[in-house]
Amino acid sequence: MKNNTSKKNMKKTAASRTKSAVRITDTRKCTGTAWSASIYIYWFIILFFIAATFYILGRSHGALTHRVAANNVEITEETLLQPSDYLDAGKAKLMSGSIDDAIEDLNAAIDAGASADAYILRGEAYMQSANYRAALADFNAAIEMDAASSVAYYDRALLNMRLEDYSAALNDINNALAARATNPSDTLQLRDLYAKRGQLNLWLKNWQGAIADYTNSLARPEGIVNPSVYAERAEAYTAVGSLAEAINDYATAVRVISEQIQGATTAEERESLSSRAMSYFEKSAALNLNLGNVESAMNDLESARTIAIALNDAETVDRLQGLINELNN
Repeated sequence: MKNNTSKKNMKKTAASRTKSAVRITDTRKCTGTAWSASIYIYWFIILFFIAATFYILGRSHGALTHRVAANNVEITEETLLQPSDYLDAGKAKLMSGSIDDAIEDLNAAIDAGASADAYILRGEAYMQSANYRAALADFNAAIEMDAASSVAYYDRALLNMRLEDYSAALNDINNALAARATNPSDTLQLRDLYAKRGQLNLWLKNWQGAIADYTNSLARPEGIVNPSVYAERAEAYTAVGSLAEAINDYATAVRVISEQIQGATTAEERESLSSRAMSYFEKSAALNLNLGNVESAMNDLESARTIAIALNDAETVDRLQGLINELNN
């Protein structure tokens, strides 16, 4: 009897355990089902927002495309550049000698509303490509935009010199000097302005004005001394009969050239400087002969002949040797 009761109790316990296991399993299944549903809902929300974002962007892009199509403008990386970007690119290309590319960039800068500098740079590019009419128009536009731009006046003076309108060029140099006095510019030095006005006065045969301008140029502390300034002042001194001063200027020009040759980086540059020195020695020799300084004239001719030999200029060597022989006789 006890055994039967014990067996019945064991069966009840087993059944109870089975039911508990089933309830646990059901609970786990329910929990797993709820967790999976949460994940699906979570990803559904994410995908919904992604789709909505792309839809909004698509609508915006469509509107932009519509506006662009209406104005016949193509959106590219270049259209996003600022006027200053085009200006800097044009300046760099101009300095590297890519004239056509520089003009293209400067056109874009001007179309985008750039300052007077863009007109100045494009004018310089046009001047280098011998499109003088377009260059003049750009320099005029730059001056109209900024009447205190000494660079615009200076560039227009250079253009007028090419056009052989020396009076207009001289007027522009005077305006550049006046603008430079009120609006100093690091890109344009007084040494260069005075030297250029001296050259104009020389061409206009205003000898005393040329001498004064060249002297002012050489007195300036900034910038690099150009031996041509000494040589051109020597021409002005010669014209007024100051031959001794002219001889001194030619000698100084040769001394400056000798210093520059030491720093020359190419054979072409050294040859060009040497040719100029040879010419100055010949001019000095002629002035010394005029003053009766035969020995000094001989020394100048010998120096010129030595340079001609170094340059392998046989024709000039023969001519100078003939002059030396005449002096010796």
